[in-house]
Amino acid sequence: MKRLLLILTLLASPLWAVQPDEILADLALEARARQLSQGLRCLVCRNESIDESNASLARDLRLLLRERLVAGDSDAEAVDFIVARYGEYVLLSPRATGANWLLWGAGPLMLLLGGGLGLVYLRSRARAKTATEAPLSPEEEARLRDILDT
Repeated sequence: MKRLLLILTLLASPLWAVQPDEILADLALEARARQLSQGLRCLVCRNESIDESNASLARDLRLLLRERLVAGDSDAEAVDFIVARYGEYVLLSPRATGANWLLWGAGPLMLLLGGGLGLVYLRSRARAKTATEAPLSPEEEARLRDILDT
């Protein structure tokens, strides 16, 4: 029973997409490549890292990353090379620099702006004078009595 449970657990676990022919002989470089590839987005699968994706483009990105590491690039240089080639969208966690500050701050800024506009609207409504209704003229009262009597 325990063996069956262990086999089912292993079968249910997610499989990594890294193919055996992609794995580097140097274990330290392979560990760096795996760590870096978990932070890079598959451009085909969207919110999936290239380490987990089975797409051919993800395989190409994994191979490119490993080539850069074997060539002697540091982690930052290898990631910067891929970002320069494919754009900042390839990062699963975008950098909060430059124009991205606007994107990071847009949500809270819109919330504050909406709250401020709502507060101004509620205050102006509270200050507004209530309209008093004018009494009916004698002709209107007579017409109303005629309608209600019939």
